[in-house]
Amino acid sequence: MKRREFINSAITGATVVSTTALSYERIVGANDRVVVGLIGCGGRGRQVADLMRKVPGAEYGAVCDVYETNAASAQTWAGSSAKKFNDFRKLLELKEVDAVHIATPDHWHAAITVLACAAGKDVYVEKPLAHNVREGRLMVEAARRYKRIVQTGTQHRSAPHYREVQQIIQSGELGEVRFVRVWNYSNITPNGVGKYADEPAPEGLDWDFYLGPAPKVPFNRSRFLSTFRNFYDYAGGTMTDYGTHRLDTVQQIMGVEAPKTVVATGGKFTLKDAGDVPDMLQVTYEFQHPKNGGFILSYESCNLNAHGAGGRTPGFNNYGARGADDRPHGEAYYGTNGTLIADRIGFEIYPEPLKTALTAKQRSQPIDAWRMQPKRVQGRDTTDLHTLNFIECVRSRKAPNAEVEIGHRSTATSHLGNIAYRIGRRLTWDAAKEDFVADAEASKLLGRKARKPWDLI
Repeated sequence: MKRREFINSAITGATVVSTTALSYERIVGANDRVVVGLIGCGGRGRQVADLMRKVPGAEYGAVCDVYETNAASAQTWAGSSAKKFNDFRKLLELKEVDAVHIATPDHWHAAITVLACAAGKDVYVEKPLAHNVREGRLMVEAARRYKRIVQTGTQHRSAPHYREVQQIIQSGELGEVRFVRVWNYSNITPNGVGKYADEPAPEGLDWDFYLGPAPKVPFNRSRFLSTFRNFYDYAGGTMTDYGTHRLDTVQQIMGVEAPKTVVATGGKFTLKDAGDVPDMLQVTYEFQHPKNGGFILSYESCNLNAHGAGGRTPGFNNYGARGADDRPHGEAYYGTNGTLIADRIGFEIYPEPLKTALTAKQRSQPIDAWRMQPKRVQGRDTTDLHTLNFIECVRSRKAPNAEVEIGHRSTATSHLGNIAYRIGRRLTWDAAKEDFVADAEASKLLGRKARKPWDLI
């Protein structure tokens, strides 16, 4: 079957029944083997693949990257029997591949996921789920249409300590939570991602394929590999990179799926690099909850300072910390009974005093009673548990922890923050319609027209 014929038949579902049946028979076979294909063989892809391969019965049978250097290195890692491709569509034709692991730049996530689902493959796709909101919905629809397991790479959903935080807050132990603060801080001054002249693409790189559905531009090293996230053509800066993890966690813990309103401010104040995303961004979301009324969420991304917040407990590890006092990433849940500060590898509770309306004399005396008990739980990064959950769900056909609809709604919340910043005004979101209320200009940023001939979905 020719490549174009395969794509057309995959989209219409003609190849799905036979491929799915073969995959299912192989998965439930005597050795319970799951063969995975890696699409996008850079640093994050290989890092997660190392963990996925440790799951009993999981193996990587194929690798693919438009950059031959990465593809060849990944083939060496996967083993001599692994097949190597530069075009993901050829990998999807392999009947022996049960699932694909997508770790490409964000702007390729949707097309590869949709075509993989059509080809009868289950999918583990890195966050953010999609480049834009419209593409995210297409991914959900493809997973449903072809009955595929699709796990989003938001590993917080597999973290036991975050489930404990969810229970503490949803049980009311922390009291009423009306304000949540989230922050992602890093210091990439003075040069940011750099500013370079356009130049020929390196040998072994198919630059046109790398750009794919994004606008055609000359090769520039600042748009390639890890720094692609600083361009709206391919990603959404810190907001969609780190922010998607934390906004997903807030929505899990607070029991919500989408904000009601969003407003943002920020700018490119200090960095003079080639990127077009802000180096400082503040987004305010208003959430409504059918049972408890709602809350305000303040999200901050800063690329000019890595402190984030202070108040660290001696001897307690915090995610990404480089000094003795910084908290570069985190969420703070402010309840009437206490404050809970969490990150990827643990959480702490700071209780409120039992009495708050005090005289000046009382304020100078030691606090002798609290509204709840302090608590500290040291966790860890649980990407390994997230990959384990995916392989288990490929076998059992149960919904994974970060099922595609969850990933879509959390990623969409990040996109809304970027759109509010770019539009420059307060926006009202209709979550049922997945559209802004009476704002056609903002609605245009919910999707984009893919560049031909890469408009594959």
